[in-house]
Amino acid sequence: MSDEFQATDDGAIGSTTDVAIIIVGTGFSGLGLGTKLARAGERSFLLLERADDVGGTWRDNDYPGAACDVSSHLYSLSFRPNPDWTHVYSPQAEIHEYLRETAREEGLLPHIRFGCEVVGAEWDEVANLWRVSTSRGSFTSRVLVTAAGHLSDPKYPNIPGLDSFEGHLFHSAGWNHDVALENQRIGVIGTGASSIQIIPEVAEVASHLTVFQRSAPYVRPRPNRQYTAAEKRMFRRVPESLQELRAEMFWNNEARLVERQALPALLEAAAAVAHKHREAQVIDPEIREKLKPNFVYGCKRGLRSDDYYPTFNRENVTLECAGIDRVEGKQVIMTSGDVHELDVIIASTGFETTDLPISYIIRGRQGRSLADAWSGGMQAYATLAVSGFPNLFIMGGPNTGLGHNSAIYVIESQIDHILGALQFMAQRPDAVLEVSAEAENSYVEGVESRGEGTVWLSEGCQTWYVDPRNGRLTSLWPDFAHSFRRENAAFVPDPYLAESTTG
Repeated sequence: MSDEFQATDDGAIGSTTDVAIIIVGTGFSGLGLGTKLARAGERSFLLLERADDVGGTWRDNDYPGAACDVSSHLYSLSFRPNPDWTHVYSPQAEIHEYLRETAREEGLLPHIRFGCEVVGAEWDEVANLWRVSTSRGSFTSRVLVTAAGHLSDPKYPNIPGLDSFEGHLFHSAGWNHDVALENQRIGVIGTGASSIQIIPEVAEVASHLTVFQRSAPYVRPRPNRQYTAAEKRMFRRVPESLQELRAEMFWNNEARLVERQALPALLEAAAAVAHKHREAQVIDPEIREKLKPNFVYGCKRGLRSDDYYPTFNRENVTLECAGIDRVEGKQVIMTSGDVHELDVIIASTGFETTDLPISYIIRGRQGRSLADAWSGGMQAYATLAVSGFPNLFIMGGPNTGLGHNSAIYVIESQIDHILGALQFMAQRPDAVLEVSAEAENSYVEGVESRGEGTVWLSEGCQTWYVDPRNGRLTSLWPDFAHSFRRENAAFVPDPYLAESTTG
């Protein structure tokens, strides 16, 4: 790794550094906002990164087969187009390098503090600023932006004895590259978006692979291919062609939202594509039936793969559908009584999405934590601002997930809103910007009303998009992506209480 991405002695340790804006995280959200700030001439901002490199989830998820399931030209910043994507769906390393190039080429490296984990952030009601404590010193800022996202903190399954497994245990988002998988007995827990990429790769090298499936996903074809040299030349020479392709991809994805409406005919038509894909690729009828989803299409994230189903035709692969009762030594004991002897367990069981860990270390007015404010489920005005937390903007938080289109579109909409708020504050240097409770609650009610009639809130749907504490759709935006931008991108001061600190 280049030294430019290493933590340096910048004087922050043991001292307090004051800047106008602090951004927590250097994934797409943090780097995207940082790029816009730098291009606008802002110099007083810092990005705090707990790791020693940028990239967020695309740095951490470097497991075998890792790739994006959204088209590359759509899953990139519109203000940083990349004509040289190698594939329609790019691999992890290429996306990570795109983010590293963004940090370098946009001049963000001097603004990044690596190895700088935020351990606390408190609003100072006297000084009207944020006091941020980190592993590398203290910081203060007028504005705090969290860009940690909702796919940043791995979640392990609650299985008795798992933490005392006598073989190698790791999460898909923290891949242990020191563990040799060749000729090992390997178990993969989970069959979500990461799992279906990992499983075909691991099956190639394992002496035996056991896939522990709680619920079978809908998997549709993934028409991936390499871009030709001629296509990449055209994208470079005629930028308009790249923008036209991006727009075509976006609107094709928007049309898929109708598949999430709780209308039987639409759901059956969408599910039929996945069923046909499975039936064509899985030989054994018994295994084929086990791989058939038992929930309505769209309830959970739809997946794409051309090599997942064929993996179950291999002699060294077992599909286990009974529940795991416990782990003892190197044995995984099922509720059925069956026992699997394993050398390696890979937990591909997702992330903390409805109860964000960062919410426990952020404290607003009167010392109240964001986690306490969200004890009944997370919510925010325009998906960004929470009453009682002045000058705080949350990226990748409540209602920002998309099940049908590119998350980058949502990120750029949030960036626009924050930039508008910063411009408003620049004209009022002594103002504190805080959304009213009434505006926040009214906004959330509007979002919830749109969730009615969708598959996610239909009877029997169990998905991470819904908070189990309240049954509300707190993680997902239940509408078109273009409606997200229309309603959330523009900063409007009326819902905010712009109080003067000078009295």
